[in-house]
Parts: sequence; structure tokens; C-alpha cells
Amino acid sequence: MQSSENTVKNWGFLIILALIWGSSFILIKRGLEVFSPGELGAYRIVAAATFLLPLSLPRVKRLNSEQVQNLILVGLVGSFIPAFLFAKAQTQLSSSLTGVLNALTPLFVVVVGAIFFKSRITRRNALGLFIAFLGVVVLVMVKEGSGFGGLSEINTYAFFVLLACICYGFNLNLIKFRFVELKPVEITAISLLMVLPVALIYLMAGTEFAFKLVSVDGAWLALGYVTLLGVLGTALALILFNMMVKVASPVFASSVTYLIPIVAIMWGVWDGEVLLLGHYLGIAAVIFGVWVGNRKK
Repeated sequence: MQSSENTVKNWGFLIILALIWGSSFILIKRGLEVFSPGELGAYRIVAAATFLLPLSLPRVKRLNSEQVQNLILVGLVGSFIPAFLFAKAQTQLSSSLTGVLNALTPLFVVVVGAIFFKSRITRRNALGLFIAFLGVVVLVMVKEGSGFGGLSEINTYAFFVLLACICYGFNLNLIKFRFVELKPVEITAISLLMVLPVALIYLMAGTEFAFKLVSVDGAWLALGYVTLLGVLGTALALILFNMMVKVASPVFASSVTYLIPIVAIMWGVWDGEVLLLGHYLGIAAVIFGVWVGNRKK
């Protein structure tokens, strides 16, 4: 059993991470006012990895080939790919709803664990998945001005968020089962270092990022938002998150997503985003489904 000190520490991590990651979606929204999803995603990784270079470079030489391969995977599924997917999703989804859909991460932890890491899916897990799935269906069909509750055609951009949640499911299981010997700061810093070259090459050679900095009004302000997103929301938050994963279960660690929607919705409402009846129904179903699917008893 966990000590009371570890329990308090884990809940402290949970609250801090909810505040940081719940604010990430409004920062993405601000960054997208100037940068494309690809530019935002790539620079987010560059900012986070560069910030952690003093920690990653001295440690990378100590790794064996298997650790390097696993850290490349963690860098891809835990940071690189989701950074692009969330940015793409928010071109057509509000920041608050993106934060709500992100709450599906704990359920994908269970599914990925069962398929690839020999974990077990219980009936309660399956019931939670079904309830949350119904909530997602409602959320992706809600549109302002579409009749009762706002139900309309499917917004396919929600599937970018679902793919990101699947990536996080892989990431959590990889950290828990493949990195018993590495410290959280090493996992975070080196995994970001592994994907830094790809992000940097794409950003500078494949986008108009540098051109926008010198030619677009508000570009430097948007850069500040994305820098904050990368340094605080990716680098420092991942260190805290990986510390929590090492001393708690993957499902508990991913439960930070219960609180993220609350913070994301508060930011969204403050920024003038409108929530309809269908949104509230979908949000309730997603969070209730995640709660049911992760109950122990």
C-alpha cells in the first residue's frame, strides 16, 4: 500500500498538472491565431526539448540500445505526435471541448494495456468505455444553431483528439512497464531530445515559421504562448507526470484528465466559447464513463 506521504504527494501532482494541462488548450488556441497546426506542434516540441537540454545531454550517453529505442517511442507517442494532433483538432474544435475529450485518456490506458501489455479489461472497464463512447458521439455531433441541444453532423476533428489519447495510452504503459530503472526526469528529457531533430528540421525547412516571426503582426506574442505551452505544459509537466507514474498506477496518473476538463471549460467560457445542452450531456457522459471505467470496486 502507498504511504500517506506518497498519497498526498500524488494528489498534489494531480492538482498542479490539472491546472497546467487544463490551461494548455487555451494556449494552443492563442498560438493558432498566427501559426499553423504543424508549426505550433513542432515549435512546442522544440521549446520543451531545448529547455531540457542541460538535463538530457549529460544522461543520453549512459543508455543502452534498448533504452534508446523505448525512449524514441515515448518521445513520439507521449509528446511529438499528440502535439500535432491537438493543434490540428483545435482548428475546428473549441479549447474547452478538446479538454473534455482528452479525459478519455484513462480508458485508452486500459485498452492499450490489455492489448499490448497483458493487462485485463474488466466488465466495469467495458461499461465505462461504452458510456464514455456515447458521450463522445454526442460531443462530436453538437453544433450551434442545429436545433434541440445543437445536434448536427459529426465533427471529424474530434478523432484527432481520440488518436492523441491512444498515443497517451501507449505512453503511460511504456513508462510503467519498460522504464523501471530510469528516473522520471531522464525519461522526459531524453525522450524529448530523441524527437528534437525531427521537429527542428520540419519547423525550419518545411514551414513558414521563421517568415511569420518577421512579417506577421502578433507573431511574437503567439510565440510566447506556445513557448509557455512547451516549457510549462510539456517539459515541466511531463517531469511531474512521470514522477507520479513511477510511484502510482498508470490509471491513477492518467486520472488527471478528470480535472483537466474543469480547467479547460473555465478558460473556454472566460474566452467566450458557447456550451450548448448537447455539450453538457456529452461532457457528463464522458466524465461519468471514465469514472465508472476506472473504479476499483
